[in-house]
Amino acid sequence: MANPPVANSPLQDFVGRHERLFVLTGAGCSTNSGIPDYRDSHGNWKRTQPVNFQAFMNEESTRQRYWARSLIGWRRFGQARPNDAHHALARLEAGGRCEMLLTQNVDRLHQSAGHRQVIDLHGRLDLVRCMGCGAKTPRSEFQDTLGRMNAEWLALDAADAPDGDADLEHANFSLFNVPACEACGGILKPDVVFFGENVPRDIVATAQDHLSQADAMLIVGSSLMVYSGFRFVQAAANRKIPIAAVNLGRTRADDLLTLKVEERCEAALAFLL
Repeated sequence: MANPPVANSPLQDFVGRHERLFVLTGAGCSTNSGIPDYRDSHGNWKRTQPVNFQAFMNEESTRQRYWARSLIGWRRFGQARPNDAHHALARLEAGGRCEMLLTQNVDRLHQSAGHRQVIDLHGRLDLVRCMGCGAKTPRSEFQDTLGRMNAEWLALDAADAPDGDADLEHANFSLFNVPACEACGGILKPDVVFFGENVPRDIVATAQDHLSQADAMLIVGSSLMVYSGFRFVQAAANRKIPIAAVNLGRTRADDLLTLKVEERCEAALAFLL
């Protein structure tokens, strides 16, 4: 006698019942690509908080520390590749069931996996932007500039930290040379939203417009502790559309969820592959 068919998982059933999913992803989606996340299963910080926008803009010492650590961290971050969670969500879109994917990640791995409709809520780490004239430079080119100006630092190594950072400590960061914009002499910053910095209004408005067209929301790999992402879950709850989440541990929206799956993202989404 043939084996009976395997019943659909609750998540597979949820996805199958909706045609216009608004997907929100976070750091848990990229951990299997070798990019560490920020928080533990309780939603607490695993390490000191990321650099603050005001400190970066106002303090040369903060910029020296940031770019020195980034010089080391980018070497592996820039080589990260999509994992099965990214590929599964790309397949979801290819099947016509994804209204929009909004990611809190800055690694562009959804795009590398072939996902076409993506909003980078917090920007993208593969670009560097001048805060004076707005000129943008590929991060790979800026890496070469940093290396030429700080050749002795290239021999250092450190453990990976989230978003291309590295746990480089006990170094004299005051000796690190930070280049200025070649066009105007302005401060150069990764083209991402730092803590203490606002997400551009047009990005928020575009995401909200897509959410208004969705018939359900799927959260993948986010504790939602940062309000910039959590507000979209609040908006979905206000619209009374179903909300499912895949996350290891607590989320800020646990009391708003229709379904919660506590599994690794790539395992929970394997049915899409």
